[in-house]
Amino acid sequence: MTGVRERVGALDEWPQLRVEDWTGTRDTLHMWTQIVGKIRLAQEPMVNHWWQVPLYVSARGLTTSVIPHRDGQFDVEFDFCDHQLHIRSSSGAQRRIRLEAKPVAEFYRETMAALRSLGLEVSISTMPREVEHATPFEEDTEHASYEPEDAHRFWGQLLAANRVMTEFRARFKGKVSPVHFFWGSMDLTVTRFSGRTAPPHPGDAPNLGHWVMVEAYTHEVSSCGFWPGGSEEGTFYSYAYPEPPGYARHPVQPDAASYNAELGEFLLPYQNVRTAPDPDQTLLAFLQTSYDAAAEHGDWDRPLLEG
Repeated sequence: MTGVRERVGALDEWPQLRVEDWTGTRDTLHMWTQIVGKIRLAQEPMVNHWWQVPLYVSARGLTTSVIPHRDGQFDVEFDFCDHQLHIRSSSGAQRRIRLEAKPVAEFYRETMAALRSLGLEVSISTMPREVEHATPFEEDTEHASYEPEDAHRFWGQLLAANRVMTEFRARFKGKVSPVHFFWGSMDLTVTRFSGRTAPPHPGDAPNLGHWVMVEAYTHEVSSCGFWPGGSEEGTFYSYAYPEPPGYARHPVQPDAASYNAELGEFLLPYQNVRTAPDPDQTLLAFLQTSYDAAAEHGDWDRPLLEG
């Protein structure tokens, strides 16, 4: 797949990828990442705020990191350079599944069969989460698109966002999540915590139990991330829970950022970051000033949390 990598450009660039040009691949990949994410969910011990379930940006795509199993340990990685799903066991054995245009149902059968062949029996719930029209994985023949170049470009977007969000994360000395990819909502996110508890979350995600959202938001947060939707090339977002009075009116940089009252979030189109003279600093300014809105109006203990 060298040709694909050459067309995308250097990995340190901010790739251009219009949402309307890759919706089919995006929606299929969303279901594939849910299958792999649910495999991790089925095996991992519970960690606060569901931190045991996400995927992580890797040097080749998205990975589960190592997963415990009664018959050994293993990991699963989407390789968006060679376009394969790698399943690697601590026994040294591994299996590969080709990432190509195929129905979700076929990908699900291949993945579960590969695990069984490695002696790694895993049982998962096959109903997708956080989507309006959910079809069990084993029955989903609608989502069957995969354009390698689009998947590669999306990974390039995640690489760039992950780099900047990791720098932003490092500036905080309080409790902060990893930079991780939640497969339910298909977004890359990092969350800072004030240290105080929060009122119970109302829970409003489609096909997701109310108790899941309550666990995710047990404490006050300022959360930010990237989602491949919402504007022409995807969208950076930032929100506070609970939202303090005055939050929405706080000045946030750059000028292209705005507060969306319906979503209760500050939004910044990816395209405005990509085309800025200094994309990294533009995104850092958005992450910092939107966090400032939460910390200032929410009366966070900033000397303690920021050092």
